Amino acid sequence: MERFETDVVVIGAGAVGLAVARSLALAGRDVMVLEAASGIATETSSRNSEVIHAGLYYPSGSLKARLCVRGRRLLYEYCERRGIEARACGKFVVAVTDAEAEAVPGLLARARANEVEDLSVITGEEARRIEPALSRNVRMVLVSPVSGIFDSHAYFLSLQGEIEDRGGAVVFETPVVRGRVKEDGLELETGGASPVRISARAVINSAGHRALDIARAIDGGPQYPGLKMRWVKGSYFSASGPPPFSRLIYPMHNSASLGLHLSVDLAGRTRLGPDAEWLDETVSPPFDYSVDPARAELCYAEVRRYWPGLPDGAIAPDYSGVRPKIVGPGEAPGDFLIDGPERHRVQGLVNLIAIESPGLTSSLAIGDWVTGLLNVR
Repeated sequence: MERFETDVVVIGAGAVGLAVARSLALAGRDVMVLEAASGIATETSSRNSEVIHAGLYYPSGSLKARLCVRGRRLLYEYCERRGIEARACGKFVVAVTDAEAEAVPGLLARARANEVEDLSVITGEEARRIEPALSRNVRMVLVSPVSGIFDSHAYFLSLQGEIEDRGGAVVFETPVVRGRVKEDGLELETGGASPVRISARAVINSAGHRALDIARAIDGGPQYPGLKMRWVKGSYFSASGPPPFSRLIYPMHNSASLGLHLSVDLAGRTRLGPDAEWLDETVSPPFDYSVDPARAELCYAEVRRYWPGLPDGAIAPDYSGVRPKIVGPGEAPGDFLIDGPERHRVQGLVNLIAIESPGLTSSLAIGDWVTGLLNVR
């Protein structure tokens, strides 16, 4: 088996892996990204809403809260600098029932504690003057002007370009199958058509759905006893006709997702979703990404709570994604697990596990965070 030596290996070429590799390359590290698929961002990263999240929902002080807010600011700046289309269209979080309206002040307080800017609360009547298609049942609305949408695929390509411009490499169809900790770093063994052994001073495991499996396959690394991956499939639907809203419309969220929301993408297409379907515990990657047309009925019921004008027959199945979680149904939402040497005591190893939403928005901030964990800044 052929052997290679390099400075840093990043496992996974999704949004977070690419952002980590870019940050390390900018810090002067020689970086190699290993990707099992034949292209960048083929799994969770490409199966999203392309929404730039403000940071409203996450517990104050959590990694999700801190990295989302910083990542969102960095992402807007990055898109402007690199000529990537991004639009701060704003978001309405709508309360339809009395119970939801009573929860709005708490959400506002949490968002302000997270240092989200320019928030306000308006009545349903005020909201309908701005967005006339909203239901008359909407009682109260949290307004987030800094939420937006962007061209995620242009972003992924830009990250890859920056890595390669600084001498890094993104290697496809090269799955990592095992590894071991050595005195001077780590060694990885890859599969694929041409298996190799790669010795590196540092390894960042950003393998998405397979991150926990890969962490456990590294001999001498942390094994995370008791940790179990759970999966929530989210299906998206498209709605025909002209866009009914100019902003993102979100219901008050639940523990599994941010609710079945409405967005209008950069092409002017109305997108609904994702819903939240907990997969059976026996299911594991690779996943079935087909969208069950029968789930459209649930979509109609949820969306008509805030958009009663949604016509019959207007919804068509679009695409789906699967969110990686380390909590189960009914449990409190989990945080990102970003586990570096200061915790597990393996020098040069960082595991990123259960990087779900808002991972895309947070990706640049996660990249800088991981670079900091490796003490290169």
